[in-house]
Amino acid sequence: MIYTFWDDFFWYWYSNGFEKVFYIFWYFFLLEAPRFLIMDMVVLFAFYRNRRKKAKIYEEARQKLYFENPLVSLLVPGKNEGAHIYKLVDSVNKQTYTNIELIIVDDGSDDDTPIICRSLLKNGLIDVFLRNEVRGGKASAANLALRYAKGKYIVHLDADTSFDSKAIERIIVPFYVDPTVGAVGGNVKVRNQDESVVTSLQAVEYLQTISVGRIVTAYLGIYKIISGAFGAFRKDVIERIGGWDIGPGLDGDITVKIRKLGYTIAFEPDAVGLTSVPSTFRRLTNQRMRWSKSLIRFRMRKHVDIYKAQASFSFSNFFAVFENLFFNVILDIIWFFYMVTIIVNNIDHLGFIIPLKIMIYGTASFVQFLIVLALSKRWKTEIKLLLYIPLMMLYNGYYMRIVRTLAYLKEIFFYSSYNDPWNPAKSSAKAKEYGL
Repeated sequence: MIYTFWDDFFWYWYSNGFEKVFYIFWYFFLLEAPRFLIMDMVVLFAFYRNRRKKAKIYEEARQKLYFENPLVSLLVPGKNEGAHIYKLVDSVNKQTYTNIELIIVDDGSDDDTPIICRSLLKNGLIDVFLRNEVRGGKASAANLALRYAKGKYIVHLDADTSFDSKAIERIIVPFYVDPTVGAVGGNVKVRNQDESVVTSLQAVEYLQTISVGRIVTAYLGIYKIISGAFGAFRKDVIERIGGWDIGPGLDGDITVKIRKLGYTIAFEPDAVGLTSVPSTFRRLTNQRMRWSKSLIRFRMRKHVDIYKAQASFSFSNFFAVFENLFFNVILDIIWFFYMVTIIVNNIDHLGFIIPLKIMIYGTASFVQFLIVLALSKRWKTEIKLLLYIPLMMLYNGYYMRIVRTLAYLKEIFFYSSYNDPWNPAKSSAKAKEYGL
């Protein structure tokens, strides 16, 4: 009889029993599976079971929206977005909800953005076009647009995003479902998913962390980041907090500020926006380094008062921010010690451990993605992404974790977000001076 590797593999795990499997993969069974698989499945079941009952409430809210017919101001700050502006404007002008004004702010572009926007303005396709001759940063551009906005509701959009025809209607309806809602996050998906392996992996990630992940956190009352690509706000609320502070991370920052005022943050999965994501690992790394630094800058520094016992203390705000820090920062640190321990203590059996790890994580990712497809109305175009599920363990488990951890260390010890070229140096200097 000829023995193969798989004979030895299965005999090794059979002879050692489940206790050995649990001992080796305790990080998955105790930390990752309960939060990112079991909890998601339980919450999604409850969400969609209750959602059918709430369909009548939603329809009544939709009718209230159309009866009142409030003006909705769409703000689009950006720099060098000439290649994307027309797609954005075209999708805005095809919306089912039409009482909108579109305000675009060009933040010191040196491409053809001002030429394109002035042409669109002349032809009546946008309502207001503003230009900063000297770049001030995204927050500065957004706040300039806010000054000119006349709508009852503000929708912040990224210039490289386009929208389903009912997107604006659907992102405004939650304000009429619940009067305590101060802001609503839209469901952002990847538009250029077929451009490269990098964009395809991000498409899977967005579906898992935004399309599903934010349904779960919103249902649990711990939703804490409204994407800057597509988010809606009550104008009176956003004016009360003074608009946007200097980023990076201004989307998560403003969400926490609204939560601290006591407002509910909602997520609307049927309000879909499509955004272009980085197509190379180099550009993706730069983007995620910036995002991860902002977690330390805002969650651990600027909004540290959330963790303190005081008159305005809120358990939901505490858990929203702590959950973010625990599963992204603390667990990343634990993971590195976990991996070293596994390698040192099992160096002779890594040939059996690695294949089983691939199987466990691959199965979990596959189950997660099947849930995504079952909930998505775009499953016919997204099903092809199943081919990239085997790579998600490397993408999420190693690449993203390493990028995040490097960003955390840079920000914790060197405050490096204040040197990020994403913002003008003068703006970052002032932000650092005032602790923003």
